[in-house]
Amino acid sequence: MTPRIGIIPGDPSGIGPELTAKLMAAEGIREAAEILLIGDRCVLEQGMRQAGVDHALVPVDPGDWHAPSDGIAWHETETIAASEIEVAVESAASGRSVLATMDRALELLQAGHIDGLVFAPFNKAAMHMAGLAHADELHHMGEWLGVTGYLSELNVLDGMWTSRTTSHIALRDVADAITPERLEEAVDLIDRTLRRSGIARPRISVAALNPHAGDGGNFGREEIEVLRPAIEAMQKRQMPVDGPWPSDTVFLKLRDREIDAVVTMYHDQGQIALKLMGFERGVTVQGGLPYPVATPAHGTAFDIAGQGRARVDAMRQAFDIACDMVANWQ
Repeated sequence: MTPRIGIIPGDPSGIGPELTAKLMAAEGIREAAEILLIGDRCVLEQGMRQAGVDHALVPVDPGDWHAPSDGIAWHETETIAASEIEVAVESAASGRSVLATMDRALELLQAGHIDGLVFAPFNKAAMHMAGLAHADELHHMGEWLGVTGYLSELNVLDGMWTSRTTSHIALRDVADAITPERLEEAVDLIDRTLRRSGIARPRISVAALNPHAGDGGNFGREEIEVLRPAIEAMQKRQMPVDGPWPSDTVFLKLRDREIDAVVTMYHDQGQIALKLMGFERGVTVQGGLPYPVATPAHGTAFDIAGQGRARVDAMRQAFDIACDMVANWQ
């Protein structure tokens, strides 16, 4: 079955509209999936001008649509006027556009009109200016879709995956937030997501919290009292996980493809490693949602917005991962 992928252009003030236009011009995209663009005409046309490409937008009924031969299927929204778009500026108007377009895409996912979603970068500050009540878009999506289970962003680069035991919290609060239950949820989530992306037998390692994995308790006891017992309990249940490994070496195992994923203890522990290896190609998968949702891991890049310089690599990888997840979703 050909995946049906919805794509929204992200923050109108950033590089999202340009990336969307460039993705539509990339080789093999329209053969890989039926694509439904979801967004305002002025935003999509702005992206085409920035990218120096021209696509025919073909209006379709989102309840009964197929990819047309003479253009790109398009579900129109009306969330922002062209005069309200300030390129390279955080604004409540752009934030409202993002929230409205995202919610419409979630409606289409719930109704079964699309199988997966790819969104160009959002700007959290603009979304909060517009009334976002959560720390990030993942938890907004989770509440909107009625998800009660564990949610966490998963980061992907060239087939290397990371998940987080804790995420958007202060570093001083991390140690207290790490519990056996939280670690097990993080391992289980990335295990399920890897299988849904086509990896039948995932290999997962856990990063330690403390230097040298605590050095036998000299530099902290979280590895002894929390992490190792939780990992051993998961291994007894045949979960494919090992560790805890010192975080300054575990990513070498990931880079060398000895493992498929690292479960980190906090946000930057995994982000720094993957972004150093390929900032312009990284992807964030919205883990724990009932549908495949992916986005570039980089931001709205206001420093180059509107200049036609944005690289489409991460947007393409997000699209490819969404297609793979649709194909393997169970």
